[in-house]
Amino acid sequence: MAPTTPAYTPATLPDAETLYGNLLSAVRHIIQSLPTGLVHLVGIHSGGAWLAQRLHKDLGLTQPMGTLDISFYRDDFDKIGLHAQVMPSEISFPVADKHLILVDDVLYTGRTIRAAMNELFDYGRPASIRLAVLVDRGGRELPIAAVAVGGYVDPAPAASFVLSQKETGAFVLTIESKEH
Repeated sequence: MAPTTPAYTPATLPDAETLYGNLLSAVRHIIQSLPTGLVHLVGIHSGGAWLAQRLHKDLGLTQPMGTLDISFYRDDFDKIGLHAQVMPSEISFPVADKHLILVDDVLYTGRTIRAAMNELFDYGRPASIRLAVLVDRGGRELPIAAVAVGGYVDPAPAASFVLSQKETGAFVLTIESKEH
């Protein structure tokens, strides 16, 4: 069982580095419970890929990590269109029978995670997939849950989280209103 993760509101949202510290601890706990040498991190472009890269470094992992761009796997592709910066997916290890920790910045409806799992299964059948996210904002449309979470935040429905990364590697999380 992962450590208890705090709940926040937009007004009490800690900085992204505090959330990252919570996530790092939870992912470390998960990795310790899995067979050595069979665990790989896979980050979803772009925020999840940044997080996975830093987790990989901070945890001292030696197994290769991967990245996914799920743009073509989304079930709402016809509604939202193609993201302006499509990145290639990069999985350089056999996925079959591995324990994958899928990393993303924000968990909301679950549609991004469903798309990522669909793409992962195109590479092979993993032994397991566990989800790690910096922020879980609720609002699920699909039955998907993270096992490692930096923090839970329930922003206004017309708001979205934006994760960015400074040149130093530090993360910055902001909340933007979708209202015009």
